[in-house]
Amino acid sequence: MKEYSTPAEAVDAETTVTLTVNGETRQLAIPPNVVLLDALRDRLGLTGTKKGCDHGQCGACTVHVDGQAVNSCLKLAVMCEGHEVTTVEGLASDAGLHPVQQAFLEQDAYQCGFCTPGQMMSATALLEDERIGTDDAAVREAMSGNICRCGAYKNILAAIQSARGQSPSAQQESENP
Repeated sequence: MKEYSTPAEAVDAETTVTLTVNGETRQLAIPPNVVLLDALRDRLGLTGTKKGCDHGQCGACTVHVDGQAVNSCLKLAVMCEGHEVTTVEGLASDAGLHPVQQAFLEQDAYQCGFCTPGQMMSATALLEDERIGTDDAAVREAMSGNICRCGAYKNILAAIQSARGQSPSAQQESENP
């Protein structure tokens, strides 16, 4: 392990981190104290992920790391070495919008749009998590870490429930009963 003469020298030092972001392997030279949110936005130009509270309380910065929803403002980028990171930009495919994205449009589940990327990332994770119930109360509880200051909760819930029948796992279940 490299030793530094001062704490400032250690913080200013850069380390190389390799991540797979939205299916593409990326190498970043970053200081070890850079959080994933800042690496995505400032180093990779993926500005869909938003910086809201910077304390892990609002959910605007939600991304997936190996399929799990995480607050990217609380996770150091170096902790994601070798992991798969998916941002809101990585949800859509060549075939079109992800079912959650489409449902958010159809249900008007946004107003100002600031929280929407984090809401979508949390919604896609909850739809893939078999431990989370399908009733409205379970969905509200699972989404409670995402704040919408405009109050579009009713439409967000409607979008999630609408997307439930359109999600890739739901389609596979209906094809393979």
